[in-house]
Amino acid sequence: MREPESDPAPATRPAPTTRPDPTTRPAPAGHPALPRADRPPAERADAARNRRRILDAAARIVADKGPDSLTMNAVAHASGIGVGTVYRRFGDVQKLLYALLDDREQQFQEAFMSGPPPLGPDALPAPPTPPAVRLRAFLYALADRVAEQQEILLAAESASPRGRYNGAPYLTLHTHAAMLVGQVQPRANAALVAHLLLATLSPSLIQHLHESRGVTAAQIKDGLDQLLSLRLDL
Repeated sequence: MREPESDPAPATRPAPTTRPDPTTRPAPAGHPALPRADRPPAERADAARNRRRILDAAARIVADKGPDSLTMNAVAHASGIGVGTVYRRFGDVQKLLYALLDDREQQFQEAFMSGPPPLGPDALPAPPTPPAVRLRAFLYALADRVAEQQEILLAAESASPRGRYNGAPYLTLHTHAAMLVGQVQPRANAALVAHLLLATLSPSLIQHLHESRGVTAAQIKDGLDQLLSLRLDL
């Protein structure tokens, strides 16, 4: 049975700020704070549940049928929430797609910033995971994420080819990658190397490798391993 349509209640207090987890190792001194994807405003519990159900339903539709099959009516049917509520929450399909991207970005950020190792930081008193292992885990997870949401990411990339480099999500990925590169190779130009590593996992390149070259996800990860272990005597 569908839930009655209702507008979300306005926020009564600002969203709580994210505090560092005291059980995790702090970032190296001088390491800049990571920019984060925008968080949704504080909202009533039932409104938050509806938002989660709508986003989960939209993600299933995109995964099963592609973003072209995403409609507000389809999301309403899949989530069991009135179509009027879906429209009031997200406005239109394009805004829903970007909300879906932002939601997945937040989950990915939480995984590498505060999730379990080797992707996330170590909980004390566990010995630290070598930075090379964390960098490898980060690139593997990013490859999976790009493949998972390839079509939506491609649509966003096509709309603004260079815009992604100025957004908080990319800046977060770059800052994290540069930190790990700097720990692995202190003499490296970590900021530049991080950009180049992230470029190997751009949505358009992953699409080309999958569709035009028949490269599998496992082969991409094997290629990342080869890239990370490459040594040239020049």
